[in-house]
Amino acid sequence: MSSVKLGSKVDAFHQQGQAWFCTTGLPSDLIVEVDEMSFHLHKFPLLSRSGVMERMITEATKELGDDRCIIKLSNLPGSAKTFELVAKFCYGMKLELTSSNIINLRCAAEHLEMTEGHGEGNLITQTENFLNQVVLRDWKNSLQALQACNNLLSHADELNITKRCIKSLSMRASVDPNLFGWPIMEHGGPLQSPGGSLLWNGISTGARLKNARYDWWFEDVSVLTLPLYKRLISEMVSCGIKQDLIAGSLTFYAKRYLPGVNRRQIVSESSTRSASQGLGGPGSTSEEQRALLEEIDRLLPMQKGLVPTKFLFGLLRTATILQADPNCVLSLERRIGMQLDQATLEDLLMPNVSHSMETLYNVDRIQRLVKHFLAMEHATGGEDESSPYSLDDQGQLIGSPSLTPITMVAKLIDGYLAEVAPDINLKLPKFQALAGAIPDYARPLDDGLYRAIDMYLKSHPWLVESEREQLCRLMDCQKLSLEACTHAAQNERLPLRVIVQVLFFEQLQLRTSIAGCFLVSDNLDGGSQQLRGGLSGPPATEGLGGGWASAMKENQVLKVGMDSMRSKVSELEKECSNMRLEIENLGRTKSRGVSSVWKKFGLGMKSQMCSANEGSVSTQEKEKDNYKKHNKSSSEVQVQGIE
Repeated sequence: MSSVKLGSKVDAFHQQGQAWFCTTGLPSDLIVEVDEMSFHLHKFPLLSRSGVMERMITEATKELGDDRCIIKLSNLPGSAKTFELVAKFCYGMKLELTSSNIINLRCAAEHLEMTEGHGEGNLITQTENFLNQVVLRDWKNSLQALQACNNLLSHADELNITKRCIKSLSMRASVDPNLFGWPIMEHGGPLQSPGGSLLWNGISTGARLKNARYDWWFEDVSVLTLPLYKRLISEMVSCGIKQDLIAGSLTFYAKRYLPGVNRRQIVSESSTRSASQGLGGPGSTSEEQRALLEEIDRLLPMQKGLVPTKFLFGLLRTATILQADPNCVLSLERRIGMQLDQATLEDLLMPNVSHSMETLYNVDRIQRLVKHFLAMEHATGGEDESSPYSLDDQGQLIGSPSLTPITMVAKLIDGYLAEVAPDINLKLPKFQALAGAIPDYARPLDDGLYRAIDMYLKSHPWLVESEREQLCRLMDCQKLSLEACTHAAQNERLPLRVIVQVLFFEQLQLRTSIAGCFLVSDNLDGGSQQLRGGLSGPPATEGLGGGWASAMKENQVLKVGMDSMRSKVSELEKECSNMRLEIENLGRTKSRGVSSVWKKFGLGMKSQMCSANEGSVSTQEKEKDNYKKHNKSSSEVQVQGIE
C-alpha cells in the first residue's frame, strides 16, 4: 500500500482515558470536543490552518474569555480519529497519508476549510495531490479508497471522490491484462524479460508467469457494499466491458453474500470473514438479502448462456424462500426458460413451499418454465412443426439443428414427470398439462413418457378406465421401442385398447424386420445367379488364374452372406414363436372378444410368414448345395485343361 509522509516534528500527542494532550511545554488554552473525546490543544496552530477553527475560536473567546476556550465540533467527517490526524498536521508533526485514511482527511479538510488561504501546502492541497498522483493510479489503492467512501458517502460524492475512484477501477478492469508487455509490473508482481521468463536481480530464472485471467477483479470488487458495487457495475457497463464478465462478477458477488445460492460450495475463511461484515453475510437480515437478490436480478444481462443455469435455479429457490418481489421471480423464471435445455433433473426438483402445499414439488413453476422456453423457441424460429426431421439409429432427431434443444427439454420433462408421478396429490389434469406442453415432434421416442405414465397409473390405482385411456392418449404407440412394446403388452395397468394398439404396431415392426431380411436374401440370390452365369461362360476372355481366384472369393462372400441370413431368420422364427405363446397366454386371461381382435390384426399371418421363412431357408440350402457341386465340377474341368 502506497503512502506519503508529511511533517517533521516528533509526535507529542498522548492519550489519557477519553482525552488527548499535546506535550509541547506550553499549557493548553483550547479544548476541542469531538464526539466523546476531548483534545487539550493550543489556539494558534489550529486557527492558522483552518477557517472554521478560526471563526469558532474567535466566537468562543468573546463569550468565555481567553482563560477558558471550549469548542465542540459536530458532524466532523471521520470523527475523533480523523481530528487527531488533522491536529497533528496543524502542529507539523509526522503524519502518514494512506489509501485508508485519505478519504476521511480529504473530507475533514474540506469541512474545516483548510485551504491555501490559511497557509501554503495546506491539508486540502496535500490530500488532493495524494489522491490524483498515487491513489487513483493504482487498482488496490483505488479500491481501498472506494471502500472508505462508504462511511462518508455524502461528503465523498460532494467532492466527486466516489466517482473518480469508480472510473479508475472501471478503466483498469476494462483493459486486457494480456496486452501488457515487458517490463510492466502486473498487480505488483515480478518483472519479466522480453522472452517471458521471470527476472530475479536482473537474471532470468526460466520460470514463466501464467496468462492473466479476465476474472481477476471479481473477488476484489466483491468486498464493496451493495450501493457502491451497483454503481461500479453500471460504470463498467458504460465503459464497454463484456457482458459475460459483468455476469460473472454478479454471479461471484451473489454466491458470496447469498448463502442459499451456493450451499454446497466451500468458502474460504477469509471470504467468510469478509462476508460476515458485509451485506448479505450470515448475520444480515432477510430484508437485506431480499434487496440484494432483487438488485442482482436487475443488473444481470438478459442474454442466454451468460449465467449458469444451476446458479439461476439457486437464485429462484432463494427468491421463493425470501418472498421476493413477484416481478423478480417472474424475471428469474424467464431467464431459466431461455436456457432450460441446459438444466438437469436435480435442478427441476424444487419443493413446493406455498401455503396450499397441494403437491410435493412445484409442478406449476416447471410448466411456466416450459412455456417460456417454447416462446423463446418460437421467437427464434426453432419451433416449426413443418420442419423436416428424421431419426438416426439411436433414436435422435437429425436434419434440423434447431430441434436439438427442444429434444433435450422433452427428455428432461419426461424424467421430471417420472419423478413427480408417485405423488398421490398430483392431479391428473396437472400431469396431463405438463406432459402435453411438449410438442409431439420433440419426442423421437415415447419411452420416457410411457415410463412416467406407468408410474402415475401405479401410484393412482383408483383411476377409472376412461381416465386411464385419456392419460394414455398422451403417448404415441408407434413411437415406442421394441423393449417398451414388450413391457406394455404385459402391463395390466394399461387399458385394453392401448394394449391392442401396442400389439398391432409391434406386429408391424416385426413384419418390417422380416421383410427386410427377405430383401437381403433376394439380393444374395441375384448375386449368386450372376456368379453362376460368369462361371459357366467361356473362360477365353480372362486368364485361368484370375477367373479361378475371383470365383473363389465370390463364393466365400456368398457363403458368409447365406450364413448370416440363416441366423437372422432363425432368430426371427424363435421370436415369432415366443410372441405366439405370449399372446395365447394373454388370450386365456382376457375375454374371447379380445382374442378375436388379435386374430383380426393378423396373428395368423405371422405364422404363415414364419412357415414361409422355413420354406425359403430349405430352398436356399438346396441351391447352395447345387452351387457347390457346380463349382467343384468346374474346377476339375479347369485343372484337366491346365494339365
